[in-house]
Amino acid sequence: MPASPDGILSHATLWQACLHSAAALCVAVGSFSDPEDLPGLAHFLEHMVFMGSLKYPDENGFDAFLKKHGGGDNASTDCERTVFQFDVQRKYFKEALDRWAQFFIHPLMIRDAIDREVEAVDSEYQLARPSDANRKEMLFGSLARPGHPMKKFFWGNADTLKHEPKLNNIDTYTRLREFWQRHYSAHYMTLVVQSKETLDTLEKWVTEIFSEIPNNGLPKPSFGHLTQPFDTPEFHKLYRVVPIRKVHSLTITWALPPQEQYYRVKPLHYISWLVGHEGKGSVLSFLRKKFWALALYGGNGETGFEQNSTYSIFSISVTLTDEGYKHFYEVAHVVFQYVKMLQRKGPDQRIWEEIQKIEANEFHYQEQTDPVDYVENLCENMQLFQKEDFLTGDQLLFEYKPEIIADALDQLSPQRANLVLLSAANEGQCHLKEKWFGTQYSMEDIDRYWSDLWDSDFELNPDLHLPEENKYIATDFALKVADCPETEYPVKTLSTQQGCLWYRKDDKFKIPKGYVRFHLISPLIQQSAENIVLFDTFVNILSHNLGEPAYEADVAQLEYKLVAGEYGLIIRVKGFNHKLPLLFQLIIDYLSDFSFTPAVFEMITEQLKKTYYNILIKPETLAKDVRLLILEHGRWSMIDKYQTLMKGLSIDALSAFVTAFKSQLFVEGLVQGNFTSREAKDFLNYVVQKLHFAPLAHPCPVQFRVVDLPNTHLLCKVKTLNKGDANSEVTVYYQSGARNLREYTLMELLVMHMEEPCFDFLRTKQTLGYHVYPTCRNTSGILGFSVTVATQATKYNSELVDRKIEEFLSCFEEKIKDLTEEAFHTQVTALIKLKECEDSHLGEEVDRNWNEVVTQQYLFDRLAREIEALKSITQADLVNWFQDHRSNQRKVLSVHVIGYGKHEGDSEVTAVSGQNSSSGEIPHLVLLPPSSLMRDFTSIKDIKAYTSTLNVLPYHKILK
Repeated sequence: MPASPDGILSHATLWQACLHSAAALCVAVGSFSDPEDLPGLAHFLEHMVFMGSLKYPDENGFDAFLKKHGGGDNASTDCERTVFQFDVQRKYFKEALDRWAQFFIHPLMIRDAIDREVEAVDSEYQLARPSDANRKEMLFGSLARPGHPMKKFFWGNADTLKHEPKLNNIDTYTRLREFWQRHYSAHYMTLVVQSKETLDTLEKWVTEIFSEIPNNGLPKPSFGHLTQPFDTPEFHKLYRVVPIRKVHSLTITWALPPQEQYYRVKPLHYISWLVGHEGKGSVLSFLRKKFWALALYGGNGETGFEQNSTYSIFSISVTLTDEGYKHFYEVAHVVFQYVKMLQRKGPDQRIWEEIQKIEANEFHYQEQTDPVDYVENLCENMQLFQKEDFLTGDQLLFEYKPEIIADALDQLSPQRANLVLLSAANEGQCHLKEKWFGTQYSMEDIDRYWSDLWDSDFELNPDLHLPEENKYIATDFALKVADCPETEYPVKTLSTQQGCLWYRKDDKFKIPKGYVRFHLISPLIQQSAENIVLFDTFVNILSHNLGEPAYEADVAQLEYKLVAGEYGLIIRVKGFNHKLPLLFQLIIDYLSDFSFTPAVFEMITEQLKKTYYNILIKPETLAKDVRLLILEHGRWSMIDKYQTLMKGLSIDALSAFVTAFKSQLFVEGLVQGNFTSREAKDFLNYVVQKLHFAPLAHPCPVQFRVVDLPNTHLLCKVKTLNKGDANSEVTVYYQSGARNLREYTLMELLVMHMEEPCFDFLRTKQTLGYHVYPTCRNTSGILGFSVTVATQATKYNSELVDRKIEEFLSCFEEKIKDLTEEAFHTQVTALIKLKECEDSHLGEEVDRNWNEVVTQQYLFDRLAREIEALKSITQADLVNWFQDHRSNQRKVLSVHVIGYGKHEGDSEVTAVSGQNSSSGEIPHLVLLPPSSLMRDFTSIKDIKAYTSTLNVLPYHKILK
């Protein structure tokens, strides 16, 4: 569904993290209001209003203005709402508001722009097609009763907005303007602005700037009368679906009357809390012991698709193992037994109050969110809640009303449920096809044995019961008194041969929370593709083992994550500091006593095969894998890992690997937040005492060495591994080399200058694709930049796109040569301001510090040094820097992942199957030769053979 980002957003996280001024506007109209003969018109209008206004006619003027002043914008269309938002430096907020408001006062929407922007909408649709989540939604919508807006095609594409209207003599231009006049009316818009001005000033600005938005006085579109859209014979069935990804999953869905008005009670939140529980007595705990399931999600996502004025969805989705797929009816039966147990017991006040307390703690001590996210959330809340609940309505539980909860629970009967079974094993038996996304599916009655059983008063499973009281809920929120001098940056408080600890007591945000991160480094991991796969298996089994015991902590807002890093195990925990050490110790205990059964080993390796495969079939992740395989010496590719896993791992090999891994380590940690220095040291001491490991004989580097690209333009073309997927990914990468801090900031500045013109040239004017962006690349310490375009083989040849990127870079060179001194300084100032920005929450500061620790650079004052470097940069420096990269000495690598389509020589392919290796055959990279367009380039025919001929640069870190 097109609630995906539109417009251009900055790609450096730093640039969005600032405490900027921000605004968001919500229009109470969405895709439900699309006319029958122009599917996708609401989504298309959301794109079009941004293409210049009467007062500011420049098509990309607003984007250019925001980029120049360190901001970004975005928009999304839902079923009954459309939201627009932006952020910018405070100094330019008033001017930005005026420019932005003009889109709602007098957008230009010229004919020429309409024809071009249809292509952006079409590309967005093409990118969305290979997503199983989108496909499931479209299929679900198609089950609604005739005439209900859920049946509409919300995305829109070139066919519905351009080709078919032409055939039917429909003037899209006129209809778009009419739709805007009818639906973009002031009286059902809500606006939120956030800035450090006084409230009086902001009110004055808003009145002055927004009072010209037209108000047509017409009633806002309403669909509340279209009740029970899914009370149809098509709904209570079993649907088998062929997914794109390798996955088995069972989704059980009920369509309930709209629940939005009960937001003070949150009945679905209460039910999903219990159904989605993973502790003792839960559905998932039982299914895991049977080796039938890996994960379970229950509830309502609160998107317009899942909750609107005509219905609310409650769904339970279970990720099945191969064995669970064979027993999917039994899995559904366990779910129905649990729901029946809840119905019998009735709502439980203790549990409701426990949820209420956890949500209240989280709300009371929440960290500041990014202003642009905050205003976006708030302007939607204003459409949904009473005035006094605008700030809290989506987060807090206010009233315990058991009758409302019981009423929702009673509707979750097996007879009213719809079952969707997703699996590659369904291929060959799914002869129906969903119209818009081409999803293959079949529909059948629920098996007679099970439907009879579910119609009867079936027995309850004694293993299923309500969760016990939660011992992880924090009760002590006192701020600790420091036991050592306070410092601006982390300091090393403990250092031994076995490891070291970095620590900083929070003195800025003053909240009772903490962040603990550890990196358990081992040289074993990168020794072979098999070791990497064994390591991934180990970390996945460890996470599986922790699922049940750590779930209570997870529920109590203590978060943990185990990551299989390139060089070690990364353990991250965060949350209220009171009980955080308990969770950390639990993780280390399970690591220390690591064990597994053959059944768990089998289940996790089967799942890992699916995970690797699902990474390989996405053009953007395959493109990254290929690029890094070329650049990073000694890297093992995802294909290597997948092939190793498919050949089979032995249980003994895993046991031996884990023993070896745990016997010799170097452990680095960072503790930040509401902990004393003594408490921080306890974390490292616990790891060392519990794991009894020897120190590493030699330091283990935590980065790859990078190959030195030759002075030429290299081309590596590979065919996408997803049969029938039209999406191609083209990345042109310029290698800069081992550089210093000043040159890094120069590269950042260059990319910042490049963002808006790149978007304007490649997306707006050339309509090459929806995702178009330049980015600064730091590859294991070696600097570079790249330009990426996601396009479709049904529209363009990848080499043509590559040439267009080259054309853009030539135009851009002229553009930066002609920059005025003022424009140059504006951009430098914007980048400095972004780096000077205070962190909006503790997590941001921790992320930055952790990056220094995990890469072993320890330059905690990096931002301050970068700001100093920026102050010395001149326009001539920038021009020379860019020209150096474009000279005869240029080092360029183009990576193309080629989709299926007529422009790549494929006969017209319509189905996106994703199932080219369901038979167990192992995909391999098909490298393609260049065509006449790029015949002069050096084409890579065998990646490993080619890179083995190149020089390898020494290890490098950007420290000075």
